[in-house]
Amino acid sequence: MLQICDSNIRKVSKIMHEARGCKYTGIDKVYTTEDLAAFHGHLGPYIVLGYRMGRYAKQHFCSDPFQMKAAVYCSGAPPQSCLADGVQIGSGCTLGKRNIEIIQGDEIKCEFASENRALVIRPKPIDFPENGISNFDVLIEELAARMYGLDDAELFITGTS
Repeated sequence: MLQICDSNIRKVSKIMHEARGCKYTGIDKVYTTEDLAAFHGHLGPYIVLGYRMGRYAKQHFCSDPFQMKAAVYCSGAPPQSCLADGVQIGSGCTLGKRNIEIIQGDEIKCEFASENRALVIRPKPIDFPENGISNFDVLIEELAARMYGLDDAELFITGTS
């Protein structure tokens, strides 16, 4: 499933646990739409969706981002790849820790792994505004803001792989 270097993640995790952990580990900050836009450069549906998927995984699957890996399946290009930025913020899996990767493909989904368990999250269809209309950027931002406030069940379906 994931081809991230497990030995590096284990080494960092061991160092953190031997040092009795980082005093900031375990902080469960709720990021606002403004926070997401500041990190990503704008507010769009895919960063919101990725954030919500990552947050769901952190809350319901594995709360320790040193013990979890994420694989983001998408086209590999924006706007779908923006999902990865949201997953980083929501789950704590980051490029720096080398426990997230983008896997190019036709299906959009996120797979989270921890120990011998896996969680798969698939988005529900998004009703995008028609591309090319004069206020498209405004409508995309409004769509993303609405998505931020939806229940998880309205945004995605969860399961195991």
